[in-house]
Amino acid sequence: MRKLIASEYVSLDGIMQDPGGVGEFKHGGWTSPYWNDELAIFKNEELFGSDGLLLGRATYEGFAAAWPDMSHEEGEYADRMNGFPKYVVSRTLSNLTWNNSHLLSGGLDGEVRKLKEQPGQDLLIFGSGQLVRSLMQLDLIDEYRLQVYPVVVGSGKRLLGDDDNFKTLQLAETKPLESGVVILTYRASSHS
Repeated sequence: MRKLIASEYVSLDGIMQDPGGVGEFKHGGWTSPYWNDELAIFKNEELFGSDGLLLGRATYEGFAAAWPDMSHEEGEYADRMNGFPKYVVSRTLSNLTWNNSHLLSGGLDGEVRKLKEQPGQDLLIFGSGQLVRSLMQLDLIDEYRLQVYPVVVGSGKRLLGDDDNFKTLQLAETKPLESGVVILTYRASSHS
């Protein structure tokens, strides 16, 4: 069975909004000073160790606007992103323009369980905070790869919201990078 992995850029205060600086809010781009070859290798290995993306509407729209034109800058990474199956969770989108994109039209729980039961490599979630919170409540995320940046953003959308959904996770790996970013890998307790 495939694993569903949420891979997220997170500030010390839990903010995940606009890490790359696409103009969503005034603190956008807070990850940029920390990008280096070490993090690029991690992200490359992560992407090539999976074979599909699960995305919420907002993240899908941002990626669909940027990635199709990134091959000249990002090479094989962009080619992999563009060729991947992209599974999109949305109540409002009806027309998906990015190559190999599929709208999940049934209930979230059933659709994601079907994807996980298919043969293949792991599925990745990038960004998509609202989707991550919903999937966490349904106990569908197997692993969380948090790239924690040594930054306090102060405001913005948090990865994990203010709800009463208590979860226990198991630390699987800690990997500090020279830039000060720490990659924390947690597994869901029910998936150990």
